[in-house]
Amino acid sequence: MKFVSFESENIIIAGILVGEVVLPIGSNSTKIGHTLPEQMDGLLRNWEQTISVSKKIVDKYSQSEDVISYSLKDIKLHAPIPKPPSFRDGYAFRQHVMTARRNRGVEMIPEFDQYPIFYFTNHNSIIGPGDVIVEDDHLKQLDFELEVAIVIGKEGRNINSSEADNYIAGYLVMNDLSARLLQMEEMKLNLGPAKGKDFATSIGPYLVTVDELETKLIKTDFGDKYDLRMTAYHNGNLISDGNVKDMNWTFAEIIERASYGVTLFPGDVIGSGTVGTGCYLELNGTRSLEAKTKGESYTSVWLNEGDLIELEIEGLGRLQNRIVKNPKSNSILSKKKNL
Repeated sequence: MKFVSFESENIIIAGILVGEVVLPIGSNSTKIGHTLPEQMDGLLRNWEQTISVSKKIVDKYSQSEDVISYSLKDIKLHAPIPKPPSFRDGYAFRQHVMTARRNRGVEMIPEFDQYPIFYFTNHNSIIGPGDVIVEDDHLKQLDFELEVAIVIGKEGRNINSSEADNYIAGYLVMNDLSARLLQMEEMKLNLGPAKGKDFATSIGPYLVTVDELETKLIKTDFGDKYDLRMTAYHNGNLISDGNVKDMNWTFAEIIERASYGVTLFPGDVIGSGTVGTGCYLELNGTRSLEAKTKGESYTSVWLNEGDLIELEIEGLGRLQNRIVKNPKSNSILSKKKNL
């Protein structure tokens, strides 16, 4: 099934996407003798019941019985998980890490192959499809990052990778928007990333349950992978092409490390990290090196005000965002001291 969060009477509620129709879960659950929460945070706390009741709602709709429904074109979608309890982003694609390091003139770090890592970012800056409001300094080398993400579906601590896939409620598309100038400056102090990342991360357009991806499943000794093509489009032009199956660390392994000594909660979001070719930081570096070998120059490409960035993953949908600048000028870079 596909789950969405959308605006209804000035609140954000959850629904099931069936074709081009959305069935709100809370109000429809009462029609079949249940009382489920209206929002995703509550629904995820008892995910097995949510799935069971949601299937009954869909069955009732398919039989043309009395079900509340909205046309997809008439509603505003938000992030499927509007307010996750926490948000971690991983570093699972070796191609991206190796290429980005090569482009910077440094060797591949051997620790990448020893254990999966992640960083915490701002769970209160999650957005869904639509406009992304950015500040002046964000537009200085504004980048996309093409990623896949999971949502945790049940509480767990010290989860072994052999069991970790059972803790995944579903998958979604993720764009880890990055202000590279801010990021590069702050990373010189060996702490972060912070302001280069915490202003916006887009997820959506819907949460897809694991059963929908069964035909693309690849079983491994260290958790499940999926053969799902990943693409990115900048103003309609294809700029990135990868695959979820190329993750060198599975989500099961990332969950195992993330849950070591701490509890993961329903609704927690974990990103994969950037797929190979999945950001301009990597693409610009590669093209610059190629141009240099030919004795040519290369002008880096970044996202600009008014641009449309679209990320698509097979089976998970297309996530569309428009870059919109805050009309009020505001720069934190101008406030540096001791220059």
